[in-house]
Amino acid sequence: MDTTDLVLAIFHHLLVFSLAGIIGAEFVLIRGDLPAATLKRLAGIDRHYGIIATLIIIIGIGRVFYGLKGWEFYVYNWVFWAKIASFVVVGLLSIIPTVRFISWNRQASSTPSFAVPASELASVKTYIRAEAFVFC
Repeated sequence: MDTTDLVLAIFHHLLVFSLAGIIGAEFVLIRGDLPAATLKRLAGIDRHYGIIATLIIIIGIGRVFYGLKGWEFYVYNWVFWAKIASFVVVGLLSIIPTVRFISWNRQASSTPSFAVPASELASVKTYIRAEAFVFC
């Protein structure tokens, strides 16, 4: 086995499993009472979400062009495109939670008595559940 292909595959899989862990962490941390410390933690976790998603794309492109299977395998493989589509859907679903985490964190920093509105919390929970569903 080519060393480049092996290294790319290992990093790609580690990053994908890390992203699954981050989605799980966000799912666990979203609950009825979100103190400022938890909001700050959620914002940090979500920042890592974006970094890892970007790295998955970069490493994935590397696998397509430098992997043993070659780009022809991926271009004509419907499973590859289904994975890409699901990754895009998960990315789109993550926009609302990201925007809300940033907003909540800013509001909690400026207003010590800030409480996350129940409707926004329910909405974010729904988006994170949908992300987890599509991701799996």
